[in-house]
Amino acid sequence: MLSGKVSFYPAHSIFPDYKDGRILADVVRLDKDHTEGLEPGVTEHLVKLIVPAKDSKIQKNYNSQKEKTVKSRLLTTIASLCLCFSAVSVTRSANMGASTYDWPQWRGPQRNGISQESGLLKQWPAEGPKLLWQVDDIGDGYSTPAVVGTRIYLMSTRGMENEFVQALSTQDGKPVWTTRVGNVGNPQDFLYAKARSTPTVDGDFIYALGSDGDLACLETRSGKIRWQKSIRKEFGGKPGVWAYAESPLVDGDVVLVTPGGEQATIVALNKKTGAVIWKSAVPGGDPSGYASAIVVQAGGRKQYVQFLSKGIVGVDAKTGQFLWRYKEPVKGMAQMVTPVARDEYVYGGANGVGGGLVRLKSERDGVAAEQVYFERGLPNSIGGSVLVGDYLYGTAAEGLVAVEFTTGKVKWQAESIGRGSVAYADGLLYLHGENGDVALVEATPEGYREKGRFTPAAQPKRKRLGPYPEKAWTYPVIANGRLYIRDIGTLWAYDIKASR
Repeated sequence: MLSGKVSFYPAHSIFPDYKDGRILADVVRLDKDHTEGLEPGVTEHLVKLIVPAKDSKIQKNYNSQKEKTVKSRLLTTIASLCLCFSAVSVTRSANMGASTYDWPQWRGPQRNGISQESGLLKQWPAEGPKLLWQVDDIGDGYSTPAVVGTRIYLMSTRGMENEFVQALSTQDGKPVWTTRVGNVGNPQDFLYAKARSTPTVDGDFIYALGSDGDLACLETRSGKIRWQKSIRKEFGGKPGVWAYAESPLVDGDVVLVTPGGEQATIVALNKKTGAVIWKSAVPGGDPSGYASAIVVQAGGRKQYVQFLSKGIVGVDAKTGQFLWRYKEPVKGMAQMVTPVARDEYVYGGANGVGGGLVRLKSERDGVAAEQVYFERGLPNSIGGSVLVGDYLYGTAAEGLVAVEFTTGKVKWQAESIGRGSVAYADGLLYLHGENGDVALVEATPEGYREKGRFTPAAQPKRKRLGPYPEKAWTYPVIANGRLYIRDIGTLWAYDIKASR
């Protein structure tokens, strides 16, 4: 019947009769026969059995009446929990999946390109991992999918007057709902005028920014818009040449976006209502750039760090006060690489040039950014980089590069599949090349060790303007044992779980 290892911890909050915290609880697991039909993860630590601590005063005063009361409550609790978990396994919302390894926003759970999922394939077959499904009609766009539970959320365009958020089923990629949020920004841009932003999923709501500056809060269940505003119109927003590409940052009760311009370079809004919390007029009134903001705790301040058209900046998370600027990454053609941070260090890539690291220090009433290094050839591509242990991995013109994070020392570089985007999980780097290829590489500073490479079937046709073709710029996504690859209007889902 009931079996499993025992873990003891205070459980006075479960049974109010025992308020001194010395009653302890066993964490018990149910046998397989009694958990059939429940989803994975539900059976872990399912039932908490209350027992008296042997050496407590309560044990001495424990009488038979109290024992009957506890046993009665215990049985009721077990029955209730089992019923509740059974009901949850059937009626849980679309946002709740069987696993905790979702990819709910731009660059994953922590906005750093890293998944904590394990038990994934360590080597791919010659033809690549098993293809589960492919859909070819999701609309135009570079928007990276967000995956939560049984739903995939992304943005696309059809024509220049219809940019939309859509929810797809993880089972087969079929649409669940579609909601238009606005027009396409800067439509005169023939090649790249299409959706770029990744929706951010936060509980029962999604926050999405259209390329023309239309910010919307939608219900995950239905796609219904709860509130919406134009950051271009309402805040005097000034996007870059290629319009807006930012993915909204949700931090607690705040949703952060970057209109750009002198009036409100960066704004913090109440995520429930869209009301303004603060507006940060960054000196210089930078246009918005194409990167997405991250949260950094350094220099004695919680900060929002963003790559604008004139440099990487930090603003106080509570007030929006401008704190510091780092200009070196502006040497690149476009400001589109989301910064990478750890502790007091922030790394930024200068597209096509190199990368630099600053150390943030408290200085009087602000924060100072002190450059540690800036070197050519370090990770700088639009596909970003990931920090694994002490080493940074990303692509540059030379291909994939491994760099010691705090020194900038190159450990190795390899042509691999050329420039591309990168994500990490379970000791491995997942690369999506700008040429459309996909590769699996071991994340080690010791050398380049490729574990698989393939080209997704039925590649989309690419537009071309003179010598410039459309490229596969969408980042790979790792979620719940699957690898999702998007290329313009096509989305593939692959099974990358080692065993099922």
